[in-house]
Amino acid sequence: MARNRPVQRVLIIARGPLESFVVALAGLRRIRQAHPGAQIALLTTPPFEGLARACPDVDRIDVGGEPEGFGEWRELIGRLRAARIDRVYDLDGSAWSNRLFQLLRPFPPVWSGTAFGCALPHRNPRRKALPALERQADQLKAAGIWPDAPTEPGTAPPPDAGWLAHRGLGPRAQPRPHILLAPGPKAEAETRRWPVKAYGELAHALRLQGYDVVVVGGPDESSLAQAIQHRAQARDLTGRTDYAQVASLAARAALAIGNDPAFLHLAAAAGAPTLALLPTAADPLKCAPRGHVAVLQAANLAELAVDDVLSAAERLKPPLQKSV
Repeated sequence: MARNRPVQRVLIIARGPLESFVVALAGLRRIRQAHPGAQIALLTTPPFEGLARACPDVDRIDVGGEPEGFGEWRELIGRLRAARIDRVYDLDGSAWSNRLFQLLRPFPPVWSGTAFGCALPHRNPRRKALPALERQADQLKAAGIWPDAPTEPGTAPPPDAGWLAHRGLGPRAQPRPHILLAPGPKAEAETRRWPVKAYGELAHALRLQGYDVVVVGGPDESSLAQAIQHRAQARDLTGRTDYAQVASLAARAALAIGNDPAFLHLAAAAGAPTLALLPTAADPLKCAPRGHVAVLQAANLAELAVDDVLSAAERLKPPLQKSV
């Protein structure tokens, strides 16, 4: 049977969004350990190219994971057939990747995922209820490459992108130890986002402690960063860095704080001690990153006091090294 052939060429599908891609880094590590001699290719999308190129578990990258129109779909199918893939790990688990499987018929590769008719199906009826890390671990267990995978909520190990600390991908080093702020999408409901005024007060207090403050996020968060800058000196990198550069900054940061789960997942995976500010309606097992992470919650985040956030930050971040 095809599923019993030696696995020499592996394709992993991980197209994003950011939180999902970061979780997939943990799966990439496990897949590499299971197939140490195989060539591993990653099918993703352009925003994740920098991270993918830095990842030591990937040999080849295809950023054509968002084909538009018949021509681009045909080119993608042609590339995948020409690659003679032995095994696919679909960490996307989406309608898009399921469609891709059907288009590769009548002779698709051995496929781990949720696609109807695939050789290594993940059929756990609790799949959608599992946190993302446990869902991924359970899929790899079903595929036979992680027999003792921890699948109870909260037990799967977090992604570790510590290799980013040595890649030098980020903007130039800060003159002082730095702390990242990820205030979150501007469109987020006020009850789900800590107020800009509070971020400004926090940034001012951290500056007085001797830290540089860097605000990260997408282009839509630039107005939030500017509002923080009106209240405290901070560096605005919103919309000015790719994910690999943000992760490289996080790998060298004393702390990351915010309520943008996507950027906090990236910061925690890169190795930054991370403080997540979440509404009580959010389940930390599903929303917060894992690793060196603390979570503060309130029914309305506007009720979360700056002093409480500062106290939690003090418990989490390493002591500031004073220059002599």
